[in-house]
Amino acid sequence: MTIKTAEYLISSARVDQCPSEPYPEYAFIGRSNVGKSSLINMLANNNKLAKTSSMPGKTILINHFLINRAPEGKIPSAAAQKPWYLVDLPGYGYAKRGKKEQEKFELMISSYILQRKQMTLLFVLIDVRLEPQKIDLEFFEWLGENGIPFAIIFTKADKVSKGKLGGNVKHYLKVLSQQWEELPPYIVTSSETGMGRENVLNYIGEVTEMVTKTE
Repeated sequence: MTIKTAEYLISSARVDQCPSEPYPEYAFIGRSNVGKSSLINMLANNNKLAKTSSMPGKTILINHFLINRAPEGKIPSAAAQKPWYLVDLPGYGYAKRGKKEQEKFELMISSYILQRKQMTLLFVLIDVRLEPQKIDLEFFEWLGENGIPFAIIFTKADKVSKGKLGGNVKHYLKVLSQQWEELPPYIVTSSETGMGRENVLNYIGEVTEMVTKTE
């Protein structure tokens, strides 16, 4: 999978305000300050696509970015060339949000994940430097209970040594194996170095091709 063009399209407060096109959607979510915007920009090779900030909790809407817009009057035949949406979802677990505001965000996120037919796969971002967090493990469990297809993206791999990186990933998977008989796919990334970019895009391409064949 290659990204030829990437453009911001729309921000939505509710799932019924999202784009109507039947393009596959790959959504990205994670706890606040996990490096989501930086990862999106790295994948798109555009540092100005998603707004980054040192302050967590800045994403407050469902943001759609159109990838590989089809030329006017042309419908690409190959799955790898077809348009798709990269979706930036609000982060969860931002402690400084009030209870009512947090409930609003949770409703927005759950409504998109459970109701959006175009959502093909959810990427859950995890800071590879940290111990497994209860809020993430509970979120994984909720996804499993609702049959939501997802994969894990470990972020900030450049912030730890090579030896510790492998150990952290292994430890995280061991904790996950306590509640999962089959572990979800995972990819290790660094927005600083570009590590994992091709792996993420190739995985999106594989899933897109698989979905296209079943349609």
